[in-house]
Amino acid sequence: MLAVAPPPPAERLHLIAQARSALLSQGPLPAALAIEPWIVRSWQRCLASGHRPGHPLAFNVVSAPTLQRTAEQHATLLQAARPVLAQLTRAIADMHYFALLADARGLVIEVQGAVDRHDPRARAIGRVGVDLSEAAVGTTAIGAALAELQPVWLHRGEHFFDANSGYSCAGAPLFGPQGQCVGMLDLTGVDVPERPELRHLVARSARAIEDALLLQLPHALLLRINWPGSTLGGDGDGLMALDADGAVVGANSMARQLVPQPLREPGAPVHCSDLLALPWPLLFDAAQRPPALPLDLPLWSGLRLQGLALRARPARTPSRLAVASASSPAPLRAAEAALIRQAVQDARGNVAEAARALGISRATVYRKLGTVKRQGSREF
Repeated sequence: MLAVAPPPPAERLHLIAQARSALLSQGPLPAALAIEPWIVRSWQRCLASGHRPGHPLAFNVVSAPTLQRTAEQHATLLQAARPVLAQLTRAIADMHYFALLADARGLVIEVQGAVDRHDPRARAIGRVGVDLSEAAVGTTAIGAALAELQPVWLHRGEHFFDANSGYSCAGAPLFGPQGQCVGMLDLTGVDVPERPELRHLVARSARAIEDALLLQLPHALLLRINWPGSTLGGDGDGLMALDADGAVVGANSMARQLVPQPLREPGAPVHCSDLLALPWPLLFDAAQRPPALPLDLPLWSGLRLQGLALRARPARTPSRLAVASASSPAPLRAAEAALIRQAVQDARGNVAEAARALGISRATVYRKLGTVKRQGSREF
């Protein structure tokens, strides 16, 4: 099927104007106008809140104490985002767009790029501390990306308020290592040609920030995953960070798409053995054998991925059991291993039951027995 060519710029603006007129007259929105459904939903939310396109807008900035608290709360996000923003603004330097980083409420916490301070429209939004949420300024890329949790492109009259009709913007949500939305990334220009391809650029940059957020977490092993046949080591990899016991401390968006997540209570820990159908110590063994070679990673669903296991710094302060083992003489470590083996035997091989009886995690049982095996002790 041949791709349909986009309408010329003047016709595109005319179609947007027709759509706005149809919506405001409470009439049906013709499908031929090709306005994306998420834009219509945002317009409808604005109307339901009592807003009208011609209403004046005030781009309010939060107080200095609030701004200080916000910067402190998002120090980790800012640290992860700033190098990516620097690269991004170099890529768009000649396009008269600038970059905004907002928190999950739509509050701008970082601005980078060429903001034209002589243009009041650019000055109004190109400031740290300004609230650009949908509730404050209607349909924008920031508000829409946070409401829809997907990358968006918004051009001129697709903004709800008339005062925003000079802007063109692309936005993408940012997800933290636990999968929660932590903010969004926006590219905005004033009276600029339409550049819908910026939606892809901003989405890719958002993923780079997410990866940087993940890599800031203390972890013992980083697992890069992808479908068989893909080249591992690129921007498209899923990333999963594990602690020394094999527990998942965080993952990026791609990893959460590749590996189905088990149903669990919010905040409940996930072990990599709940996700991958293989003995998890094998990942650490593979990471100790340079060069890193692709691993076959079976999932419990029956699908298979490939992965690279890479060692990193330990993820957390060792448990009391681990500290005792490290500081104790060899006979005590052997006694500890014997105790664990006996508990597993008493539980008839049920490692989870043995772990509960010992008051330690299932992951620690596997790790301790794996260490004993490598040292040449007998198995249970």
